[in-house]
Amino acid sequence: MSKAPNSKTGASGEVRQFTVAPDDDGVRLDRWFKRHLPQIGFATISRWARTGQIRVDGSRAKPEDRLEAGQVLRVPPGGEARPNAERKRRELTADDEAEAEAMLIERTNAALVLNKPPGLATQGGTKTTRHVDGLLDAYANEDEPRPRLVHRLDKDTSGVLLVARTPGSAAFFSRRFSGRSAKKIYWALVVGVPDIKEGTVDAPLAKQPGTGGEKMHVDLEGGQPAKTLYRVVEKAGTRAAWVELQPLTGRTHQLRAHMAAIGHPIVGDGKYGGPEAFLTGTISRKMHLHARRLIIDEPGGGHIDAVAPLPEHFAASMDSLGFDEGLSDASPIATSPPERSSAEKKQAAKAHAKQYRKARRGERRSRGPAPAKSGKPTGKPTGKPSARTGGKPGGKPKGKSTGAAARKKR
Repeated sequence: MSKAPNSKTGASGEVRQFTVAPDDDGVRLDRWFKRHLPQIGFATISRWARTGQIRVDGSRAKPEDRLEAGQVLRVPPGGEARPNAERKRRELTADDEAEAEAMLIERTNAALVLNKPPGLATQGGTKTTRHVDGLLDAYANEDEPRPRLVHRLDKDTSGVLLVARTPGSAAFFSRRFSGRSAKKIYWALVVGVPDIKEGTVDAPLAKQPGTGGEKMHVDLEGGQPAKTLYRVVEKAGTRAAWVELQPLTGRTHQLRAHMAAIGHPIVGDGKYGGPEAFLTGTISRKMHLHARRLIIDEPGGGHIDAVAPLPEHFAASMDSLGFDEGLSDASPIATSPPERSSAEKKQAAKAHAKQYRKARRGERRSRGPAPAKSGKPTGKPTGKPSARTGGKPGGKPKGKSTGAAARKKR
């Protein structure tokens, strides 16, 4: 964001002007203040807007108005303007810096693509002090905004994790995830082999009572809609299968709960699969769920298509079970259109019949009026030969009598 020259000086301070940066294009006015002048409260912003002290390109503005890049925002005196104030960086050790660097797969102007290792939480929480969010300062210089998380992976799930580099790109990516246009493809090893090799698990999920919200279960009546596509890539006899999973919704623990619900829990997922989720022999007891690929649009055009290598324990299990990574490129799973219900089919048939009748009425009108039953022509002649008039425009049918004339003959 660039600062424009002050428009005037007031008795108690300066009236400031700011040019809206491209990264703030489309943001609400109140959100712009939260980003750049966080010391000014919402009540003050509302009062300034109500009294016309906030102006955008010279016009009054409301807190909910959307800004456009290049517009000039007038801010009255009150609170120090610190859009580029120095932020306090988290102190990172040399090991922290090395861990952050090891996770980085790709860096663009808008995003950082990381390969999160298993066992590392995405965000902090109760008794969780080591997490990805705590390492994000390693990716930005002192004069750059702190990167922001826009989605998350479970602690024991590994793979592609997208981080936004600016507030504007964070808003852009968040919309792509919430709108389900981002495509996430996971690899998993599951216990046993699904009978149907490719299908959809459509089962609503809700928090399981008594677990403090840390476990989900299928709840057909009160659960939130949850849908997962799956495809079996390869199987190791009847012992285990390697599957691709693509969530169409984003519920907590969705993939884990869905695979357990169809009787094939993810290998190493004791929370949802119990003792049966652990295979004997050389197979690791860690969870075998990996965010393999992410495809998402990027601000300004183009898209990110990132692939994350498998963690060591997952790769070793694949080798032990005889699975070849080259058999899958983690392509998005195709979805077939849903089967229409009988009511929908009837409605479609009615609509088709109605459209057909309208088309036929148009055809009849284009051929001109039909012969009058009274023996007298109605309407005007069309001027075109007709099979009904024996080739004479507007004439009577040849060799036949109609109406009263016919009745006299009888």
